[in-house]
Amino acid sequence: MAEDNKAPKPGQINIELDEAVAEGTYSNLAIINHSVSEFVVDFVNIMPGVPKNKVKSRIILTPQHAKRLLKALGENISRFESAHGEIKDYEQPPIPLNFGPTGQA
Repeated sequence: MAEDNKAPKPGQINIELDEAVAEGTYSNLAIINHSVSEFVVDFVNIMPGVPKNKVKSRIILTPQHAKRLLKALGENISRFESAHGEIKDYEQPPIPLNFGPTGQA
């Protein structure tokens, strides 16, 4: 009987979040590449004085899921700004053209 309470209802998705993933990974740079079939988003943590920074996480999305992510981020940013005020977009120095991975996925 107790198992019945844990079973997802029709239309629900059952998602598990383990402790290591729940800690998250800090990123202050995202590099986005795409091909005709996928979008590749590499998350990087750039630290001052570090000559070589590594990709901390890579997410690969279909074009349809990339568009859904864009919409979901936009909706969440709107809700955040409604509650907390406008997010300021400070000018950042341009990233050198030879920075990061290149090529198509």
